[in-house]
Amino acid sequence: MTQSARQREGFKTPSETPNPRLHPRMLCRSVRELLAMKIYIDGKYFDERNAKISVFDHGLLYGDGIFEGIRAYNSRVFKLKEHIDRLFYSAKAILLTIPMSHAEVMAAVVETCRQNKLRDGYIRLVVTRGVGGLGLNPNRCKKPSVIVIADKIQLYPPEYYERGLEIITVPTVRNLHSALNPAIKSLNYLNNILAKIEANNGGCEEAIMLNAEGFVSECTGDNVFIIKNGEIFTPPLYAGALYGITRSVVIEMARENSISVSEPNLTRYDLFNADECFLTGTGAELIPVVKIDGRTIGTGKPGPITNSLVAKYKALTRVSGEPIFP
Repeated sequence: MTQSARQREGFKTPSETPNPRLHPRMLCRSVRELLAMKIYIDGKYFDERNAKISVFDHGLLYGDGIFEGIRAYNSRVFKLKEHIDRLFYSAKAILLTIPMSHAEVMAAVVETCRQNKLRDGYIRLVVTRGVGGLGLNPNRCKKPSVIVIADKIQLYPPEYYERGLEIITVPTVRNLHSALNPAIKSLNYLNNILAKIEANNGGCEEAIMLNAEGFVSECTGDNVFIIKNGEIFTPPLYAGALYGITRSVVIEMARENSISVSEPNLTRYDLFNADECFLTGTGAELIPVVKIDGRTIGTGKPGPITNSLVAKYKALTRVSGEPIFP
């Protein structure tokens, strides 16, 4: 039977024949499933709807675990080894045994980026104590969990990088070394969150935290730097500052360019009278600060040394890191 005869008899051509695989709803669902984020949990990948942990995990119940925030630029994971080093240092500090080697964790991070076709983005690496009872005893948790999420992040609106942040000092004091050491990047981030709430209540995106002695420690999620008379100053780690990866990169870049960098105890007075100020962090990168507690910093605009470091940092991230795609 010819095609015209088939049409006269009521037959449908192949293009007219319904195909359930091509139904719009089915197609949209298939695309959504194809594009769903793949999350690594204990050696397996799950789409975001099915990526789950137990309600008895001590990471959820008590904040008993550690994490790292890592960035990918131009198909490379930036400073991956340094982040994994810090993860293992945090684990050692809380007597948490990561059930993977250093190399295996690095490989899991890179593969998760590959699974999500992530070329530029943010990776959250989490290690929890694992499933246990409702009591505090961590020895009841037999198997720690390793989770890798590869996604996007934007901490601050783009215009703030151009004109600078206005921040405040908040009453919440940075954790004591004798309590929960700030060097441990733990899942118990309530100290920072309380300070962030105070920043939000004050109409700011970020805030300065002081330590118990009244010296500048860090911001709620970033390290802080000031520039005075061409020299760079940043709080010492013993003041409660995080061992920031971006902090270390900036110090190294500055010294390579013959800019003096010191780490003395700083007060709010030092910040108010700085010529320039900027913050650093994996998520924030480098962002200028132009006002603190109502005091204008320098000219009230991002300064030349800050702008120079921002440019150098961007250039470095474009070419440095662990390749994601072979």
